[in-house]
Amino acid sequence: MPFYEYKCPDCGHRFEELQSFNDPPITACPMCSKGNVKKLLSRSSFVLKGGGWYKDHYGLKQTGSSASDSKAGDSGSGSGGSQSKSSNDGSSAD
Repeated sequence: MPFYEYKCPDCGHRFEELQSFNDPPITACPMCSKGNVKKLLSRSSFVLKGGGWYKDHYGLKQTGSSASDSKAGDSGSGSGGSQSKSSNDGSSAD
């Protein structure tokens, strides 16, 4: 059950009430008993912690592993390319 903040514009009294979602809003001030109470919008207690996705490199982890895979593939093809060059050199000598 959430807390709701109310303020009376007549006397300036601010108060909180624990109410269910189905309960009707409070209309009378507990201090002056007038019926002009307004519900206030409260700040939420939602807090984001951590450095964020940019600092944590959330998107970079997936591309980093594929980049290392492509580097491994490049080095493999590079050594394969040198082998094919030597075989080409041997065939051109014939």
